[in-house]
Amino acid sequence: MLKLASSISAERLPELLRRMPKAELHIHIEGSLEPELIFALAQRNGVQIPYASVEELRKAYAFTNLQSFLDIYYAGASVLLKEQDFYDMAWAYLRRAAADNVVRAEIFFDPQTHTARGVSMETVINGLYRACEQAHADLGVSASLILCFLRHLSEEEAFETLEQALPYRDKFIGVGLDSSEVGHPPEKFARVFARCRELGLHLVAHAGEEGPPAYVWTALDLLKVERVDHGVQSTKDAALMQRLAKDRIPLTVCPLSNLKLCVFPQLKDHNLGQLLDAGLVATVNSDDPAYFGGYMNDNFIQTFAATGLTAPQAYQLAKNSFDASFIDASMKRRYTDLLDATFAAFE
Repeated sequence: MLKLASSISAERLPELLRRMPKAELHIHIEGSLEPELIFALAQRNGVQIPYASVEELRKAYAFTNLQSFLDIYYAGASVLLKEQDFYDMAWAYLRRAAADNVVRAEIFFDPQTHTARGVSMETVINGLYRACEQAHADLGVSASLILCFLRHLSEEEAFETLEQALPYRDKFIGVGLDSSEVGHPPEKFARVFARCRELGLHLVAHAGEEGPPAYVWTALDLLKVERVDHGVQSTKDAALMQRLAKDRIPLTVCPLSNLKLCVFPQLKDHNLGQLLDAGLVATVNSDDPAYFGGYMNDNFIQTFAATGLTAPQAYQLAKNSFDASFIDASMKRRYTDLLDATFAAFE
């Protein structure tokens, strides 16, 4: 199939990127909350937000680093109060994902952002889960939830969050670690992740976005993660790159996010191609698309245009996304067959 893909011209590549089936493995559902929906929910729930209009809020999306983004991200989440709010947010994302030919989505959510405001765990999970169920029925999109701990908070608070979530264990498939990376190394949560592993949950963690390669090592060795979210700083450590390639540890890379948060000065400087050339299981994802200016197809099309990546690399990235997903082998084969058929028909 890679040989077949090599015959697809650069002019036809954007359409191929749009049409090919893909999995999204790094999407923060609160980061899909578009300004229009923020204002609609604020009005519905009587919440005051410090922006006069959708346009003013969008103008605030000029980030210099991860923390400057998180400040606005948490302010936007303040409008989410009821189960219907969480459903509406997730349903809006899932419709966009389906339009981008995302057939599988593994969705991060941050319960501590909401429980700290008095919103119950039940409200958060049930709203999101209902949207995932409807996406499967109405859109043909397979979607599952991954609960993330906020790393700037304490280990004790993470344990409390896990206990609050366990009555809804059947509605999420794994746990992750996100929020402010620098100064909050993965080992801070080693005991929490050990408990989650005992519970049979899938394990992922953000590492190597702004933090050093050492954070990727500890995510692998102490947290025992199955996937590394971001991981782009891994190219600074040759031994780590060899480890990631040898153990087939997927990286959920988010190019437009990296650009918006100044991880790379320009999109043409992104190291996605370097990761693929080194044999890593790299994937493309949108992270927080409402804030970073692009959903899945935007990330693919803009990154390929800026870096000169080609159709065989598009195929590899899409296949990697299925291989790296937490679905069973038969579903992976089904989606890979669909990917093969799309490339064959396109050629």
